[in-house]
Amino acid sequence: MRRYLHSGDIAFRFKQTKEDFFVEELPLREFAQKGKYVIAKVKKTEMTTWDAVATLSKYLNLQSGDIGYAGLKDKHATTIQYFSFDARYISALKKFRHKNLEILDLVKDTKSIRMGDLSANRFVINLYEMDNIKTGRVEKIAKKILKEGLANYFGYQRFGRDKDALDQAREMLAGERFIKDTKVRNFLISVYQSHLFNEWLKKRIELSSDGKFKLLRGDVYMDEREKLFTPKEPPLADFLQKKVLPTGLLCGRGAFRARFEAREIEKEFDDEYLPYKGYRRAAIVFPKEFGVTLHAKKEMTTLRFALPKGAYATSFVEALRGQEIEPVS
Repeated sequence: MRRYLHSGDIAFRFKQTKEDFFVEELPLREFAQKGKYVIAKVKKTEMTTWDAVATLSKYLNLQSGDIGYAGLKDKHATTIQYFSFDARYISALKKFRHKNLEILDLVKDTKSIRMGDLSANRFVINLYEMDNIKTGRVEKIAKKILKEGLANYFGYQRFGRDKDALDQAREMLAGERFIKDTKVRNFLISVYQSHLFNEWLKKRIELSSDGKFKLLRGDVYMDEREKLFTPKEPPLADFLQKKVLPTGLLCGRGAFRARFEAREIEKEFDDEYLPYKGYRRAAIVFPKEFGVTLHAKKEMTTLRFALPKGAYATSFVEALRGQEIEPVS
């Protein structure tokens, strides 16, 4: 069971559907309006990003690897994201039609889109069985989260529908299961790394109190340019001003490890022999652009907010409810 810096313990109904979960990518840069690439702004429903790539690659008769995208978006949602193609496909893209995939805009650019090329994601989410009192409580807890941060857990989407994915990952790493498909193998590795990160974050939240994430000597921080560093003392003032973020380990080779007191906890959740690339991930993130609207007749409250890339909106919803969300079946 996860732990949260702020838990609303608010009873409401939430189910991720295309009608109640909307996400839009916010691009990392302004597009140049010229160049050898074309950027497609795409709206999709009931399709994963991989499904969309497969559909577009088949239509254009090109390899899926020739299509660029910045992030993976949920299937059970209405999503807007950006894809890049060689500019010679612009005429064909203008004629593209699909019931679950709509091209909203096409613009040329000098660069293709790569994974991570987005500044944030903007969300609109509906909660049900809500009233004026519950909406007020949601707003109160959300304001605390905006000020002091959200535990940046990987959401259930990271782990897939199959609840035994973690067992499969462990069997694969132990040599007890052979996975030929590279995409599946990489997915299972990410499940394993993400599980360890979530368990580490839970431990760190348990060490924190009064809704404030406890910084430890030896923590690794990420600055506004995503540069990693370990200061001599915890930079509390910069953290409170949201200039730096404490990070957690996604274990693997080449990853920046914590030191001193922070490392003592981190090593409990570190597989130092994992033969795959490691990373670090922000442990705490700060939502922005928060707004809330109650639709009393529908007993529905609409949340609007933005999160940094890689953060899960469902983690925000979980913190408000004080309970984990089950995967969509």
